[in-house]
Amino acid sequence: MDKKLISLIIPMHNEEGNVRFVFEEAKAILEEIRSEKGYEYELIFVNDGSQDKTLEILKSLKRTEERIRILNMDRNRGEASALSAGFYYACGQYIFTMDGDGQNDPRYIKDLLEKLEGGYKVATGFRIKRKEPFFSRRLPSFLANRIIGFVTGLKVRDNGCSLKGYVAEIPKRRQIPHGFHRFLPAFFEVTNEEVVEIPVLDRKRYWGKSHYGLKRTFEVLRELITFPFLKKSLYYEKFFKALSYGHIILALSIGLWLIFSPNWWKILLILALSLGAGLSRVIYKNLNRYNLAQREGVFQVEEL
Repeated sequence: MDKKLISLIIPMHNEEGNVRFVFEEAKAILEEIRSEKGYEYELIFVNDGSQDKTLEILKSLKRTEERIRILNMDRNRGEASALSAGFYYACGQYIFTMDGDGQNDPRYIKDLLEKLEGGYKVATGFRIKRKEPFFSRRLPSFLANRIIGFVTGLKVRDNGCSLKGYVAEIPKRRQIPHGFHRFLPAFFEVTNEEVVEIPVLDRKRYWGKSHYGLKRTFEVLRELITFPFLKKSLYYEKFFKALSYGHIILALSIGLWLIFSPNWWKILLILALSLGAGLSRVIYKNLNRYNLAQREGVFQVEEL
């Protein structure tokens, strides 16, 4: 790890119209930091299975820009895998992330860096004056962030803001399974005292359409119910697997009893057990996915 190097990770999926704009903006800010503070930098673009000209444009930029690194994913694996790959390969003392759609203004990296230099482990942006639709994006985001804060105990106002900075050791602690990137930095087990937030102005996407939709809120809830069990994930994986089967066996037993002795409370009990079985199964599957990610990793990339 280079003590005078910073890494900027930018996942890209079908962003051919944004690549040059995002690169030029990011490079300008990183050059300013290099001039003012003496940090060298690396720009790590993670091509997440793009099917347009994203990779072609990245390759053309790399031919003239020695500080660009390209990690080419074997297929589209999602943002969690792209970030995990970037964190794994990053060599900097400080690691920053931002989206590849032009909505994040890289000038805030200077503010994030200042906070990290001041002793914080994580510095994260929270978006103000957001440019997205209220009911389909901003309201679900507000509700999801409040629920995430309640469950994880980490009081971050905008977990969905991709502009984040880390002391390098923090994001290298864990592989991030699909969906769990929505709980950063709580996923990396940092405390409220180690995290600082800065306001960042939101911008419209520079080119193209968003890859996200309303279903993201439901996915947040699905993964979030697993969060309290991650510290003892191997134990709880087995526990919830057994619990789901236990609920099913009890529900079937009561169902047979119901045939010979009908009663409304037995029906309610069967419904409750079925709900318990479903919930236990979801938690078990999430924990299985998490444990598999830690054992085998979540990405396959080639550095170009």
